[in-house]
Amino acid sequence: MRLNLHDKLQAAQKQGALPSVTAYNRIDGPGSSLDLREFQQTFWSLPQVPKNLAADPSAAWTQGLPRTVGITIDVGTRVEARPFKRGLIAVRSYDYKTRIVGEPGRIPATRKNWLLKIVDILGLSGVEFALRNTHPGLTSCGLGGSATATTAVCILANELASRPLGPTQLIALASRIEQDLGVSITGTQEQSNVVFGGVTDYVWFPWGIPGRPDTGYGHSVRYQLIPEKDYPELEQRMAIFHTGHTRASTDVNAVWTKKLASKQGYALHQHKLELAYRFREALRRRDWEAAIGATEEYRQVRTRLCPEYLVGAHEMLQVAKRFGGTVFPLGAGGGGAVLLLAPKDKALQGIRAALSEAHRQILVKLRSRGCDCENLRKAGYQANNTS
Repeated sequence: MRLNLHDKLQAAQKQGALPSVTAYNRIDGPGSSLDLREFQQTFWSLPQVPKNLAADPSAAWTQGLPRTVGITIDVGTRVEARPFKRGLIAVRSYDYKTRIVGEPGRIPATRKNWLLKIVDILGLSGVEFALRNTHPGLTSCGLGGSATATTAVCILANELASRPLGPTQLIALASRIEQDLGVSITGTQEQSNVVFGGVTDYVWFPWGIPGRPDTGYGHSVRYQLIPEKDYPELEQRMAIFHTGHTRASTDVNAVWTKKLASKQGYALHQHKLELAYRFREALRRRDWEAAIGATEEYRQVRTRLCPEYLVGAHEMLQVAKRFGGTVFPLGAGGGGAVLLLAPKDKALQGIRAALSEAHRQILVKLRSRGCDCENLRKAGYQANNTS
Protein backbone atom coordinates (compact mmCIF):
# COMPACT_ATOMS: atom_id res chain seq x y z
CA MET A 1 0.00 0.00 0.00
CA ARG A 2 1.36 3.41 -1.00
CA LEU A 3 1.78 6.22 1.51
CA ASN A 4 0.26 9.33 -0.05
CA LEU A 5 2.05 12.35 1.41
CA HIS A 6 0.28 15.09 -0.57
CA ASP A 7 -2.00 16.41 2.17
CA LYS A 8 0.57 16.30 4.98
CA LEU A 9 3.20 18.01 2.87
CA GLN A 10 0.74 20.65 1.71
CA ALA A 11 -0.04 21.46 5.34
CA ALA A 12 3.68 21.57 6.16
CA GLN A 13 4.28 23.88 3.21
CA LYS A 14 1.70 26.36 4.50
CA GLN A 15 3.56 26.41 7.82
CA GLY A 16 6.95 26.86 6.10
CA ALA A 17 8.10 23.55 7.57
CA LEU A 18 8.74 21.15 4.68
CA PRO A 19 10.94 18.20 5.70
CA SER A 20 14.47 18.22 4.30
CA VAL A 21 17.89 16.60 4.57
CA THR A 22 21.17 18.38 3.88
CA ALA A 23 23.88 15.81 3.21
CA TYR A 24 27.59 16.61 3.10
CA ASN A 25 30.41 15.49 0.82
CA ARG A 26 33.71 13.97 1.83
CA ILE A 27 37.41 14.34 1.24
CA ASP A 28 38.96 10.98 0.53
CA GLY A 29 42.64 10.15 0.86
CA PRO A 30 44.73 6.98 1.08
CA GLY A 31 42.22 4.13 1.15
CA SER A 32 39.92 5.60 -1.47
CA SER A 33 38.84 3.07 -4.14
CA LEU A 34 39.31 0.28 -1.58
CA ASP A 35 35.62 0.81 -0.80
CA LEU A 36 34.58 -0.30 -4.30
CA ARG A 37 32.87 -3.70 -4.25
CA GLU A 38 35.58 -5.49 -6.21
CA PHE A 39 38.30 -4.20 -3.89
CA GLN A 40 36.38 -4.93 -0.69
CA GLN A 41 35.77 -8.49 -1.83
CA THR A 42 39.26 -9.06 -3.26
CA PHE A 43 41.23 -8.02 -0.18
CA TRP A 44 38.91 -9.05 2.63
CA SER A 45 39.66 -12.20 4.60
CA LEU A 46 38.27 -13.49 7.87
CA PRO A 47 39.92 -11.54 10.70
CA GLN A 48 40.17 -12.28 14.40
CA VAL A 49 37.71 -9.67 15.59
CA PRO A 50 38.41 -8.60 19.19
CA LYS A 51 35.54 -8.54 21.64
CA ASN A 52 36.31 -4.95 22.62
CA LEU A 53 36.81 -2.97 19.40
CA ALA A 54 37.80 0.16 21.32
CA ALA A 55 40.48 -1.48 23.47
CA ASP A 56 43.27 -0.78 20.97
CA PRO A 57 43.06 2.74 19.48
CA SER A 58 45.54 1.72 16.75
CA ALA A 59 43.17 -1.05 15.59
CA ALA A 60 46.19 -3.19 14.71
CA TRP A 61 43.92 -6.15 14.00
CA THR A 62 42.56 -4.33 10.91
CA GLN A 63 45.90 -3.73 9.13
CA GLY A 64 45.27 -6.31 6.42
CA LEU A 65 41.67 -5.30 5.73
CA PRO A 66 40.38 -2.80 3.12
CA ARG A 67 39.62 0.59 4.67
CA THR A 68 39.00 4.23 3.77
CA VAL A 69 39.41 7.40 5.80
CA GLY A 70 36.55 9.84 5.18
CA ILE A 71 36.72 13.53 6.10
CA THR A 72 33.35 15.34 6.08
CA ILE A 73 33.24 18.87 4.65
CA ASP A 74 30.54 21.54 4.57
CA VAL A 75 29.77 21.16 0.85
CA GLY A 76 26.81 19.04 -0.14
CA THR A 77 23.22 18.70 -1.33
CA ARG A 78 19.94 19.79 0.21
CA VAL A 79 16.88 17.65 -0.55
CA GLU A 80 13.40 18.93 0.30
CA ALA A 81 10.14 16.96 0.15
CA ARG A 82 7.30 18.93 -1.43
CA PRO A 83 3.64 18.09 -2.12
CA PHE A 84 2.99 16.73 -5.61
CA LYS A 85 0.08 15.36 -7.61
CA ARG A 86 -1.69 12.46 -5.94
CA GLY A 87 -0.68 9.14 -7.40
CA LEU A 88 2.62 10.46 -8.82
CA ILE A 89 6.19 10.99 -7.61
CA ALA A 90 8.88 13.33 -8.93
CA VAL A 91 12.53 14.26 -8.52
CA ARG A 92 13.68 17.76 -9.46
CA SER A 93 17.27 19.03 -9.73
CA TYR A 94 17.82 22.77 -9.74
CA ASP A 95 21.51 22.41 -10.56
CA TYR A 96 20.91 20.22 -13.62
CA LYS A 97 17.54 21.80 -14.49
CA THR A 98 15.71 18.47 -14.75
CA ARG A 99 12.45 17.01 -13.45
CA ILE A 100 11.58 13.31 -13.66
CA VAL A 101 7.97 12.29 -12.99
CA GLY A 102 6.54 8.79 -12.72
CA GLU A 103 3.74 6.61 -11.43
CA PRO A 104 4.66 4.62 -8.31
CA GLY A 105 4.95 0.90 -9.00
CA ARG A 106 5.68 1.58 -12.67
CA ILE A 107 9.17 3.10 -12.50
CA PRO A 108 11.71 1.27 -14.71
CA ALA A 109 15.10 0.65 -13.10
CA THR A 110 17.08 2.85 -15.50
CA ARG A 111 19.90 5.36 -15.09
CA LYS A 112 17.56 8.29 -15.67
CA ASN A 113 15.26 7.13 -12.89
CA TRP A 114 17.87 6.31 -10.24
CA LEU A 115 16.63 8.79 -7.63
CA LEU A 116 12.97 8.33 -8.55
CA LYS A 117 13.41 4.58 -8.06
CA ILE A 118 14.46 5.13 -4.45
CA VAL A 119 11.23 7.05 -3.74
CA ASP A 120 9.31 4.23 -5.45
CA ILE A 121 11.10 1.49 -3.48
CA LEU A 122 10.17 3.14 -0.17
CA GLY A 123 6.47 3.19 -1.09
CA LEU A 124 5.75 6.92 -1.31
CA SER A 125 3.40 8.92 -3.54
CA GLY A 126 2.19 12.50 -3.85
CA VAL A 127 5.68 13.85 -3.23
CA GLU A 128 8.43 15.61 -5.15
CA PHE A 129 12.05 15.51 -3.98
CA ALA A 130 13.75 18.81 -4.89
CA LEU A 131 17.57 18.83 -4.90
CA ARG A 132 19.86 21.83 -4.75
CA ASN A 133 23.63 21.97 -4.24
CA THR A 134 24.63 23.92 -1.13
CA HIS A 135 27.48 25.54 -3.12
CA PRO A 136 26.30 26.27 -6.69
CA GLY A 137 28.97 25.47 -9.25
CA LEU A 138 30.59 22.67 -7.24
CA THR A 139 28.65 19.75 -8.74
CA SER A 140 30.82 16.90 -10.05
CA CYS A 141 34.07 18.19 -8.53
CA GLY A 142 35.35 14.83 -7.33
CA LEU A 143 33.90 15.32 -3.85
CA GLY A 144 31.42 12.44 -4.11
CA GLY A 145 28.42 14.63 -4.95
CA SER A 146 26.26 12.08 -6.77
CA ALA A 147 26.59 9.54 -3.96
CA THR A 148 25.86 12.26 -1.40
CA ALA A 149 22.67 13.23 -3.24
CA THR A 150 21.63 9.58 -3.58
CA THR A 151 22.13 8.94 0.13
CA ALA A 152 20.25 12.12 1.06
CA VAL A 153 17.25 10.95 -0.97
CA CYS A 154 17.45 7.54 0.72
CA ILE A 155 17.51 9.10 4.19
CA LEU A 156 14.63 11.51 3.55
CA ALA A 157 12.46 8.89 1.82
CA ASN A 158 13.18 6.46 4.65
CA GLU A 159 12.13 9.04 7.22
CA LEU A 160 8.89 9.82 5.41
CA ALA A 161 8.18 6.08 5.23
CA SER A 162 8.63 5.78 9.05
CA ARG A 163 12.16 4.38 8.92
CA PRO A 164 11.78 0.81 7.65
CA LEU A 165 15.54 0.69 6.91
CA GLY A 166 18.49 1.04 9.27
CA PRO A 167 21.73 2.98 8.61
CA THR A 168 23.65 0.10 7.01
CA GLN A 169 20.67 -0.76 4.82
CA LEU A 170 20.50 2.87 3.63
CA ILE A 171 24.19 2.76 2.72
CA ALA A 172 23.68 -0.47 0.78
CA LEU A 173 20.58 0.86 -1.01
CA ALA A 174 22.29 4.09 -2.07
CA SER A 175 25.43 2.31 -3.26
CA ARG A 176 23.69 -0.43 -5.20
CA ILE A 177 21.16 1.87 -6.86
CA GLU A 178 23.89 4.24 -8.05
CA GLN A 179 26.21 1.58 -9.42
CA ASP A 180 23.72 -1.00 -10.66
CA LEU A 181 21.73 1.58 -12.61
CA GLY A 182 24.92 2.88 -14.24
CA VAL A 183 25.10 6.32 -12.65
CA SER A 184 28.72 5.84 -11.60
CA ILE A 185 31.18 3.30 -10.26
CA THR A 186 30.84 3.65 -6.51
CA GLY A 187 31.53 1.85 -3.28
CA THR A 188 30.35 2.68 0.22
CA GLN A 189 32.62 5.48 1.46
CA GLU A 190 30.56 8.47 0.32
CA GLN A 191 27.34 6.86 1.51
CA SER A 192 28.87 5.99 4.90
CA ASN A 193 30.19 9.52 5.22
CA VAL A 194 26.66 10.96 4.89
CA VAL A 195 25.32 8.55 7.51
CA PHE A 196 28.14 8.86 10.06
CA GLY A 197 30.30 11.91 9.25
CA GLY A 198 33.42 13.28 10.96
CA VAL A 199 37.06 12.33 10.42
CA THR A 200 36.42 8.61 10.44
CA ASP A 201 38.32 5.43 9.66
CA TYR A 202 36.01 2.90 7.96
CA VAL A 203 37.11 -0.75 7.95
CA TRP A 204 34.98 -2.47 5.32
CA PHE A 205 33.03 -5.70 5.92
CA PRO A 206 31.43 -6.57 2.56
CA TRP A 207 29.54 -9.56 3.96
CA GLY A 208 28.96 -8.20 7.43
CA ILE A 209 30.85 -8.74 10.69
CA PRO A 210 31.51 -12.43 11.49
CA GLY A 211 29.18 -13.63 14.23
CA ARG A 212 26.81 -10.70 13.60
CA PRO A 213 23.99 -12.00 11.36
CA ASP A 214 22.29 -8.60 11.59
CA THR A 215 25.05 -6.98 9.51
CA GLY A 216 25.66 -7.17 5.76
CA TYR A 217 26.79 -5.21 2.72
CA GLY A 218 27.53 -1.61 3.59
CA HIS A 219 28.66 -2.38 7.13
CA SER A 220 31.91 -1.08 8.57
CA VAL A 221 33.81 -0.94 11.82
CA ARG A 222 34.44 2.76 12.49
CA TYR A 223 36.98 4.71 14.47
CA GLN A 224 36.94 8.46 15.09
CA LEU A 225 40.47 9.65 14.30
CA ILE A 226 40.21 13.35 15.16
CA PRO A 227 37.57 14.82 17.51
CA GLU A 228 35.74 17.96 16.46
CA LYS A 229 37.64 20.18 18.89
CA ASP A 230 40.90 19.35 17.07
CA TYR A 231 39.66 19.96 13.52
CA PRO A 232 41.64 23.24 13.26
CA GLU A 233 44.89 21.22 13.41
CA LEU A 234 43.96 19.48 10.17
CA GLU A 235 42.28 22.49 8.56
CA GLN A 236 45.52 24.47 8.95
CA ARG A 237 47.36 21.86 6.90
CA MET A 238 44.98 21.21 4.03
CA ALA A 239 43.37 23.06 1.15
CA ILE A 240 41.36 22.15 -1.96
CA PHE A 241 42.04 23.72 -5.35
CA HIS A 242 40.42 23.03 -8.72
CA THR A 243 42.54 22.24 -11.77
CA GLY A 244 40.05 23.68 -14.24
CA HIS A 245 39.99 20.30 -16.03
CA THR A 246 37.25 17.66 -15.77
CA ARG A 247 36.76 14.23 -17.29
CA ALA A 248 34.79 11.04 -16.62
CA SER A 249 36.04 9.58 -13.34
CA THR A 250 34.36 6.30 -14.26
CA ASP A 251 37.06 5.78 -16.91
CA VAL A 252 39.81 5.82 -14.28
CA ASN A 253 37.85 3.64 -11.85
CA ALA A 254 37.34 1.12 -14.66
CA VAL A 255 41.09 1.00 -15.37
CA TRP A 256 41.91 0.52 -11.69
CA THR A 257 39.39 -2.30 -11.41
CA LYS A 258 40.68 -4.01 -14.55
CA LYS A 259 44.25 -3.94 -13.17
CA LEU A 260 43.14 -6.26 -10.35
CA ALA A 261 43.26 -9.09 -12.89
CA SER A 262 47.02 -8.71 -13.53
CA LYS A 263 49.76 -9.90 -11.17
CA GLN A 264 51.51 -6.52 -11.08
CA GLY A 265 48.27 -4.57 -10.72
CA TYR A 266 47.10 -6.84 -7.90
CA ALA A 267 50.36 -6.28 -6.00
CA LEU A 268 50.13 -2.51 -6.40
CA HIS A 269 46.52 -2.44 -5.20
CA GLN A 270 47.42 -4.69 -2.27
CA HIS A 271 50.15 -2.25 -1.21
CA LYS A 272 47.42 0.37 -0.81
CA LEU A 273 46.13 -1.51 2.26
CA GLU A 274 49.37 -0.77 4.11
CA LEU A 275 49.41 2.87 2.99
CA ALA A 276 45.79 3.41 4.05
CA TYR A 277 46.61 2.09 7.52
CA ARG A 278 49.68 4.35 7.71
CA PHE A 279 47.53 7.35 6.80
CA ARG A 280 44.94 6.39 9.40
CA GLU A 281 47.57 6.17 12.12
CA ALA A 282 49.23 9.42 11.03
CA LEU A 283 45.95 11.32 11.46
CA ARG A 284 45.24 9.69 14.79
CA ARG A 285 48.71 10.60 16.11
CA ARG A 286 48.73 14.07 14.41
CA ASP A 287 51.93 13.05 12.61
CA TRP A 288 51.54 15.37 9.62
CA GLU A 289 54.83 14.39 7.95
CA ALA A 290 53.74 10.75 8.02
CA ALA A 291 50.31 11.70 6.65
CA ILE A 292 51.98 13.53 3.75
CA GLY A 293 54.29 10.57 3.11
CA ALA A 294 51.45 8.04 2.99
CA THR A 295 49.42 10.33 0.72
CA GLU A 296 52.36 10.87 -1.63
CA GLU A 297 53.04 7.16 -1.97
CA TYR A 298 49.36 6.30 -2.38
CA ARG A 299 49.04 8.83 -5.18
CA GLN A 300 52.12 7.39 -6.88
CA VAL A 301 50.62 3.89 -6.77
CA ARG A 302 47.35 5.16 -8.23
CA THR A 303 49.19 7.00 -11.00
CA ARG A 304 51.26 3.92 -11.88
CA LEU A 305 48.01 2.01 -12.25
CA CYS A 306 46.41 4.76 -14.36
CA PRO A 307 48.47 7.83 -15.43
CA GLU A 308 45.30 9.75 -16.39
CA TYR A 309 44.52 10.05 -12.68
CA LEU A 310 47.00 12.94 -12.35
CA VAL A 311 45.92 14.87 -15.46
CA GLY A 312 45.62 18.58 -14.67
CA ALA A 313 47.33 18.34 -11.26
CA HIS A 314 51.02 18.31 -12.30
CA GLU A 315 51.57 22.02 -11.66
CA MET A 316 49.93 21.80 -8.25
CA LEU A 317 52.17 18.87 -7.37
CA GLN A 318 55.34 20.79 -8.21
CA VAL A 319 54.21 23.79 -6.15
CA ALA A 320 53.26 21.62 -3.17
CA LYS A 321 56.61 19.81 -3.23
CA ARG A 322 58.47 23.13 -3.06
CA PHE A 323 56.86 23.70 0.34
CA GLY A 324 57.27 20.13 1.62
CA GLY A 325 53.69 19.14 0.84
CA THR A 326 51.88 16.91 -1.62
CA VAL A 327 48.65 16.64 -3.62
CA PHE A 328 45.87 14.09 -3.97
CA PRO A 329 43.30 14.37 -6.81
CA LEU A 330 39.99 13.67 -5.09
CA GLY A 331 37.71 10.81 -6.08
CA ALA A 332 39.19 9.36 -9.25
CA GLY A 333 40.47 12.82 -10.20
CA GLY A 334 37.76 13.39 -12.76
CA GLY A 335 36.05 16.32 -11.07
CA GLY A 336 39.20 18.43 -10.97
CA ALA A 337 39.27 19.00 -7.20
CA VAL A 338 42.68 18.35 -5.63
CA LEU A 339 43.55 18.03 -1.95
CA LEU A 340 46.81 19.74 -0.93
CA LEU A 341 48.54 18.76 2.30
CA ALA A 342 51.33 20.72 3.96
CA PRO A 343 53.32 20.00 7.15
CA LYS A 344 52.50 23.33 8.80
CA ASP A 345 50.33 26.41 8.43
CA LYS A 346 53.09 28.62 6.96
CA ALA A 347 53.82 26.06 4.24
CA LEU A 348 50.15 25.93 3.31
CA GLN A 349 50.04 29.72 3.11
CA GLY A 350 52.91 29.58 0.61
CA ILE A 351 51.13 26.96 -1.50
CA ARG A 352 47.93 29.00 -1.51
CA ALA A 353 49.76 32.15 -2.57
CA ALA A 354 51.51 30.33 -5.42
CA LEU A 355 48.30 28.77 -6.76
CA SER A 356 45.65 31.40 -6.09
CA GLU A 357 46.09 33.37 -9.33
CA ALA A 358 45.86 30.43 -11.74
CA HIS A 359 43.53 28.08 -9.85
CA ARG A 360 40.27 28.41 -7.94
CA GLN A 361 40.35 27.50 -4.28
CA ILE A 362 37.37 25.62 -2.85
CA LEU A 363 36.99 26.86 0.72
CA VAL A 364 35.71 24.19 3.10
CA LYS A 365 35.31 23.55 6.81
CA LEU A 366 35.27 20.14 8.47
CA ARG A 367 32.08 18.75 9.99
CA SER A 368 31.43 16.17 12.68
CA ARG A 369 28.09 15.10 11.17
CA GLY A 370 27.36 13.76 7.72
CA CYS A 371 23.88 15.25 7.41
CA ASP A 372 21.38 17.60 8.99
CA CYS A 373 17.64 16.91 9.07
CA GLU A 374 14.97 19.60 9.36
CA ASN A 375 11.26 19.47 10.15
CA LEU A 376 11.26 15.77 10.94
CA ARG A 377 9.84 14.33 14.12
CA LYS A 378 12.17 14.42 17.10
CA ALA A 379 12.44 10.63 17.12
CA GLY A 380 13.68 10.68 13.53
CA TYR A 381 16.93 9.77 11.93
CA GLN A 382 20.13 10.91 13.66
CA ALA A 383 23.23 11.39 11.50
CA ASN A 384 25.53 10.02 14.19
CA ASN A 385 23.55 6.80 14.64
CA THR A 386 26.09 3.97 14.84
CA SER A 387 23.80 0.95 15.03
